[in-house]
Amino acid sequence: MVENYCKEVGLFRDPNNDIKFSQELHLNLSDVLPCISGPKRPEDKILLSDVKKVISTEISKISKNKDSKNCTKDGSIVIAAITSCTNTSNPSVIIGAGLLAKNAIEKGLNKKTWVKTSLAPGSKVVENYLRKADLLKYFNELGFNIIGYGCTTCIGNSGPIDEKYVKEINDNDIVASSVLSGNRNFEGRIHPEVKMNFLMSPMLVIAYSLIGNINFDITRESLGKDKNNNDVFLSDIWPSSDDINSVIQKNIDSNMFVNSYKDLFEGDDNWKNISTSQSEFFNWEDSSTYIQPSPFFTTQNDSENKLEEITDAYPLLVLGDSVTTDHISPAGSFKESTPAGTYLVDQGTSVLDFNSYGSRRGNFKIMQRGTFANIRIANKLVPDKTGGYTKHIPTNKIVSVYEASELYKNEDRELIVIAGKNYGCGSSRDWAAKGTKLLGVKAVIAESFERIHRSNLVGMGVLPLEFIKGENYESLGIDNNSTFTIAALKRNDTSVNINSTKNGQPYTFKAKVRIDTDKEWDYFLNDGILNYVLKNISNST
Repeated sequence: MVENYCKEVGLFRDPNNDIKFSQELHLNLSDVLPCISGPKRPEDKILLSDVKKVISTEISKISKNKDSKNCTKDGSIVIAAITSCTNTSNPSVIIGAGLLAKNAIEKGLNKKTWVKTSLAPGSKVVENYLRKADLLKYFNELGFNIIGYGCTTCIGNSGPIDEKYVKEINDNDIVASSVLSGNRNFEGRIHPEVKMNFLMSPMLVIAYSLIGNINFDITRESLGKDKNNNDVFLSDIWPSSDDINSVIQKNIDSNMFVNSYKDLFEGDDNWKNISTSQSEFFNWEDSSTYIQPSPFFTTQNDSENKLEEITDAYPLLVLGDSVTTDHISPAGSFKESTPAGTYLVDQGTSVLDFNSYGSRRGNFKIMQRGTFANIRIANKLVPDKTGGYTKHIPTNKIVSVYEASELYKNEDRELIVIAGKNYGCGSSRDWAAKGTKLLGVKAVIAESFERIHRSNLVGMGVLPLEFIKGENYESLGIDNNSTFTIAALKRNDTSVNINSTKNGQPYTFKAKVRIDTDKEWDYFLNDGILNYVLKNISNST
């Protein structure tokens, strides 16, 4: 069937055909060099040979130049994780990591004591072929024990770091780092105590765990001493392609996949023993801290009120460039002192049972409190403080973003968010738009938006506006503590006037309306896509 389809649509290659290519690309294989990415974004590529030079510069920007006894110094790797999402369904790199671990152990090397290690395969098949190849024991010996088969460290579920190292980090302002084989490394995502996060292959994750510090030239410096006190370099333990392919050929076959997945939908005894009730409707529990009814469906039918002026709105936050959806709606763990933590304690939840924002995404009360609560977010309204804080402008008080939103709500004040370039980049996380909506934000004015987040804002009835090219919050010179009045819109408007103050005088500037299609206007005018769909269903019955 696949072959027939590909032939019909012209995707099937027949070597006997005289194929005419529109373009010819030449690739010099010597230009393909090993690299990692970090410390804040997946696109921050660093050639492996340049890591020490680049990291030394990064550390110098934020280091307080204090060393500790156990974590030794800035750049210490406190988390090394082979995670499920990106590489662990690729036998070549997983087998390669196992062989590298084997070679390292046989040389007498071991991971550093302060490195928290873990292995989260992308499939149970991975465990099966590692066990069959007798490589799993080498992962275990280095501390890379299997901890599960789903999202773990990459989404912030690494679990706690040893308290003595947390104390070292905090007491000495150590710039700690993590290395992982995942696909996301945004600020504050991996662990609250880790400031730099680096993405790399599983083989390099193993190698860096032996060193214990990212500020190291792994291509030239010795990883340690062997049993005869000789220097061991990365090239001494790196497995060859022939070695990797030989293990794959001997230990992986299609039956492994068939047997692992044949009972996939049966579930284990824990799943089968979950008690359920027969009901046409879901039985909501008011006491549940995991799932609550959605607050996004309203009875609003008059779409015209979405076109009304946004009057005297205060900025809830003023943000810079490349604010990610992880900054807006973190998915990892949170502390008791956060608004979400305080709420759960008030509900009788133990701190040990907090879990993560991601696990509680079915409870809007948690997610609302977690919006803009990333520990690394930088709000220009409070330049001396990082994390989920802002200034309640009428009182000049510094409070959590959630508390400020509640104060403004009680004062019947409308809110906006101001940002720089590429606002909402990163994961396409719907709660980044949902949480913004729940905080009472009516519009986001940014220099530019990431495509999916802009669409999600419209889908939640939040107005995305862009500064005119070449302008931004700073260049316009708008007074601190100003309010913003955004003129009423008409459907299909492409720009809008915004009134504020500059040098104490009224000041008006234009912004581009980023509702880009007719369907998006339909969503926006119905206060979001959910109400739009519900309204259409109601009208058709």
